[in-house]
Amino acid sequence: MSKTIIIWFRQDLRREDNPALHSAYEEGAKILPVFIEDDDTPKSWKRGAASKWWLYHSLQSLNTSLSNNLNLFTGKPQDILPALIQDTGADAVYWNRCYEPWRKERDKEIKKALEDDGVEVKSFKAGLIWEPWTISTKQGTPYKVFTAFYKNGCLEAGEPDRPLPAPDRLTYHNKVSSAVKLEELGLIPEKDWYKKMEKHWSIGEESAKNALSHFIKHSVDDYNTMRDRPGVEGTSKLSPHLHFGEISPRTAWHEVRKHQHMSKGSNKDSDVFLSELGWREFSYNLLYHFEDRITDKPLNEKFKNFPWQKNKNALTAWKKGKTGYPIVDAGMRQLWEKGWMHNRVRMIVASFLIKDLMVHWAEGEKWFWDCLVDADLANNSASWQWVAGCGADAAPFFRIFNPVLQGEKFDPKGEYVSEWCPELSKLPNKYIHKPWEADQTTLEKAGVKLGDTYPRPIVDHSEARDEALTAYKKLK
Repeated sequence: MSKTIIIWFRQDLRREDNPALHSAYEEGAKILPVFIEDDDTPKSWKRGAASKWWLYHSLQSLNTSLSNNLNLFTGKPQDILPALIQDTGADAVYWNRCYEPWRKERDKEIKKALEDDGVEVKSFKAGLIWEPWTISTKQGTPYKVFTAFYKNGCLEAGEPDRPLPAPDRLTYHNKVSSAVKLEELGLIPEKDWYKKMEKHWSIGEESAKNALSHFIKHSVDDYNTMRDRPGVEGTSKLSPHLHFGEISPRTAWHEVRKHQHMSKGSNKDSDVFLSELGWREFSYNLLYHFEDRITDKPLNEKFKNFPWQKNKNALTAWKKGKTGYPIVDAGMRQLWEKGWMHNRVRMIVASFLIKDLMVHWAEGEKWFWDCLVDADLANNSASWQWVAGCGADAAPFFRIFNPVLQGEKFDPKGEYVSEWCPELSKLPNKYIHKPWEADQTTLEKAGVKLGDTYPRPIVDHSEARDEALTAYKKLK
């Protein structure tokens, strides 16, 4: 008789290039697909509202692709999995690895307990291209500089393995009577604020593949030049699909490589996109090796004594997109509406919060965690620390983005600001990133009344910059 294998889905909500699923399929086993919404996640890192919304639809899509055989549970995996094994007589549990600190420890405990009971347990690499423990310096220490990590570590390791095909046909174990309905996981909030995101996204494995194909066809060859322009379609928007594992990073890698081959050679722009996949790997490498100092404590310990300011009004204005700086406000409004923000603008709004308002980077990290559909512990933490100047390979603290110059450089025609701050859309390009400099006639003609239809700047950037630099020098 063929054995029964529980496939514990986590951040790998796909059939294609799913090593745990593929291994069970190759063995000719009966499959019991399981997803557990874990009650044991630390309070600080329980899923944000936007992530829950995405997960709901991703599970819906996965269930369809598994012929409605996905078993859903809520609770502690260390309790649910042994009970499932007892109920079904399953012989083994396979899963793909996660790297968040609490999940690593939990998985070790579960593996030991199951193996002690005679249950076979196998874990696989599915969410990363290179495992964190396989990339290290010649001294055997973790990399803290991205360029060296990527060139000397990742690229020197050779081309990633090719993605595995989706199983042709799966044989399923009967669904379990104790499984709950998707609606019982508590992923969709009672308030219908999330409905605004529905028009912006298509969710699930097929949608992820379509998004990658669209990006390769239309944008990858101009990626390096257009990725910083928030008013145009220049990025892949794959981040939520990658986070939830609707597509694997090595699938993205090899599809771009295939495009390069068909285009007769490497392309600088598409190589830059591959290096962005490398940045994702670097963030996970940091999370794995410095878990006690990457999620909520500064990697650079001297920042423990930085004089952060607790300014609730400024923080609220930042969250609501009412700072008076158009590129910042456009980004924060895009985040609230779409559950996503253009990467260049993420850097701008983060710099503004940290260095203009002197608010602790963790406050921004928490807001992003709740609002982003692609909220990802490794990427979110590493990126906020990078901007704050206290992370690995960080931008120096004295590098402070000027929100006006950033807007004029990367949104020169004001397309992005006009979309997300429509009250400014009739201003001439000359003033759309600095409406306070426009004369009264120009403002009236554009229908802008500062302090009424659009806020005045909540801080003077040049003064704020000087204060931040003073604080940094004292720290130094």
